[in-house]
Amino acid sequence: MKRTLAIGDIHGGLKALKQLLKEFQIREDDKLIFVGDYVDGWSESAQVIAYLIDLSKSNTCIFIKGNHDAWCEEWLASGFVNEVWYQHGGKETIESYAGFSEDEKKAHLSFFEAMDMYHIDDQKRLFVHAGFTSMHGVEKEFNVQIFYFDRTLWEMALTMDKRIAKNSALYPNRLKHYKEIYIGHTPTINYFKMHPMNAANVWNVDTGAAFTGRLSAMDIDTKQVFQSDIVKDLYPNELGRNKN
Repeated sequence: MKRTLAIGDIHGGLKALKQLLKEFQIREDDKLIFVGDYVDGWSESAQVIAYLIDLSKSNTCIFIKGNHDAWCEEWLASGFVNEVWYQHGGKETIESYAGFSEDEKKAHLSFFEAMDMYHIDDQKRLFVHAGFTSMHGVEKEFNVQIFYFDRTLWEMALTMDKRIAKNSALYPNRLKHYKEIYIGHTPTINYFKMHPMNAANVWNVDTGAAFTGRLSAMDIDTKQVFQSDIVKDLYPNELGRNKN
């Protein structure tokens, strides 16, 4: 049976990514949907991008753009170092590119530029890094940066009364457009949860790999969860983003 797996924020943790793919025993007919933030945190950001480019040659992969990816793309394109980015993992990402040729950097830039802001499958399941604000759905969003910075979608879902039916006038209109919504961006460890969280029809698969959590994947049909080890244990001599 073909599987579709949503994979959370990697943040430069190549060891965790390889371990995760081994954990769910990746198959050639798997469809992998990555919800963004491939870089910034652990020391192998450039190596993660190189690995994903190769992976996409053998598997169907969809890459959603995260805010950290947008910052890295800007640096690769122009050399500009966003100060906020530099302090939140950009420094480690820049260092990870030592030894990469200009041609390799250009290939990585093309990879970032080709990323989707969101993906909607044939069952009306939405995949986006952070969220969206338009009550009319992602197609009517006025600012693309909202797709990778918004936290209001998740905060709204968390506060919803579970007794409100989807056909109710009280059910938020922006959630009605999609069967399910898969996001990253806000680590579930902020809520003391080490596994993906569900609120309303929103699933958050960012389980804090950049900090003290694990990298996670979810089979979106069965809701089976696969996880790496705690990522900081795979990089014992690094802080990841825990220093921030």
